Amino acid sequence: MGSNQLLGPRKVPKLFVFGDSYADTGNTKRDTEAWALPYGITFPGKPSGRYCDGLIATDFLEKVLGAESPYLYRTHGRKKKIKRGMNFAFGASKMLESSPNSPFPNITAQVNFLVDFVLAGRVYGDITSSDVSLISYAGGDYIYYIDQNRPAAGLKAIVEKVVDNLHVNMIILSGLLFKKIAVTSLQPIGCLPSYTSASSFKSCNESQSALVELHNKLLKQVVAKLNEQSRVMKKGQHFFIIDIHNAFMTVLKNKGNKRFKNPMKSCCEGYCGRSSDGEKLYTLCDDPKSSFFWDEVHPTQEGWRSIYSVLGKPLTEFLTKP
Repeated sequence: MGSNQLLGPRKVPKLFVFGDSYADTGNTKRDTEAWALPYGITFPGKPSGRYCDGLIATDFLEKVLGAESPYLYRTHGRKKKIKRGMNFAFGASKMLESSPNSPFPNITAQVNFLVDFVLAGRVYGDITSSDVSLISYAGGDYIYYIDQNRPAAGLKAIVEKVVDNLHVNMIILSGLLFKKIAVTSLQPIGCLPSYTSASSFKSCNESQSALVELHNKLLKQVVAKLNEQSRVMKKGQHFFIIDIHNAFMTVLKNKGNKRFKNPMKSCCEGYCGRSSDGEKLYTLCDDPKSSFFWDEVHPTQEGWRSIYSVLGKPLTEFLTKP
């Protein structure tokens, strides 16, 4: 008898996702740009609500995990029982700002949606040791603050508050008995095309480096503390940072990379997905596969593929450990 027969059938893990446009696979309303061409031209060939030309981070994570595609909260939020995981992420969501009836519920509100599901017994088979929860945060609060031209001195307090909220939400997820709780590091905001345009897409804007560094430093401290508490209390819970910051920088700094001609320049320039009086307000590159960034904030499908290639073995080991 083979070892697989002795162990019984492998449980298919469920993936539960919370976050913003880096993780949203179709929760935002259809009047957002993610539901307009040219979004989705690579996959599935039409707009799908992903802020990309094709597959995004959630899709690649799901493949690494071996999970079924999570239900969308928008389409399955009223389902009596969910047998797969669920994606609660909404494009344009932040950590701190959200009104009760906002079309973009913040990440804390998203986590509370799952709390309500669990308390109502709506998660089929409950949360198991193979299931994974992910908080994907791309710095919407910081980008909004910077774009409002507010004083840089106020950013430190915002960063501390955001990381505190991430900490609280990871504690809530641990209370739901997840054994694997992941959170993304913050990508290099100053390397996004919206900020590299000032240098003709030649170099990152270093004025955002301090806030990114502080966020990631505080996040590492929080995750280390949670793992130590889990070890001492013998909870068997594992907290993990999916280091997309390092992955972004690895790709962007690889001067020998022939895949992306100018990695800091977006494929879709201008007001991507927007038009006025029938005229497109954007221009599109010839081949999205040759661009790391899709628009001024989001990677292309090929960009996300390269990021997950860098993340590699440590991520796979975390996701698939018993």
